[in-house]
Amino acid sequence: MNDKVKPQHLSRKAILYVRQSSAYQVSHNLESQRLQYAMRERLEQLGWHEIEVVDEDLGRSAAGLVTRTGFERMVADVCLGKVGAVAAREVSRFARNSREWQQLVEVCRVVDTVLVDQETVYAPRQSNDRLLLGLKGSLNEYELDLLRQRSVEARREKAKRGELLIVSPVGYRKGEQRLEKDPDRRAQEAIQLVFHKLLELASVRQALLWFLEHGLELPVTNAREQVHWKRPTYGMVRSMLTNPAYGGAYAYGKTEQLTRYEGGEPRQSIRRALSQ
Repeated sequence: MNDKVKPQHLSRKAILYVRQSSAYQVSHNLESQRLQYAMRERLEQLGWHEIEVVDEDLGRSAAGLVTRTGFERMVADVCLGKVGAVAAREVSRFARNSREWQQLVEVCRVVDTVLVDQETVYAPRQSNDRLLLGLKGSLNEYELDLLRQRSVEARREKAKRGELLIVSPVGYRKGEQRLEKDPDRRAQEAIQLVFHKLLELASVRQALLWFLEHGLELPVTNAREQVHWKRPTYGMVRSMLTNPAYGGAYAYGKTEQLTRYEGGEPRQSIRRALSQ
């Protein structure tokens, strides 16, 4: 038994926290899941018999931008003094932002709950362990910021070469390095008809009314680039008119994503960039 694990810790239950950041990781990184669930054996070796597994946050990032019900429930149980230990294979599974990480460490210090990973048992009431936990939390946050920064820089460099294809407009398909016309002749002819009517009527609204009057549908695509047809709207027609891809131009950075806090909760929004 580890000398930091006391009888008062073993008299309470232990919580094993399991998390992965995205749905892709949940579906494909199965070995990571197995290793995380295997932490149950470590808790049993340390002396715990009552072990609760909290895994409803699988597929949720710990960057602090999404609500994690599993994490919140775990912290609530710790606050009530029901938990002797919280465990994860790596401490970065708990949180990758200072706000949630410091909250967890402080609550564990107050109620005397230890934190356990694959290598060490941390007692937040001990100043050295609390310092080490603070450093690990800062490093986890820095690592996430560094990965995000590298990703953004890579995207920008690819965009400078005109090779960054995020969403292909209807009538086009993503090629290896450029957009290619959709081989569906019906979709091609429908888009050509939209531009012909825009030139003829010189008005998005009038072009829309013409399509509605004749009962014609226009193609739209989803995230998987699957084409389906629907009754046209003003926004659909206007987006075709303003999309630079139909004019043979490449554009990146027309919009930017912003994060703001409302009522203590992060909210994301998208706005058009001031410069393009």
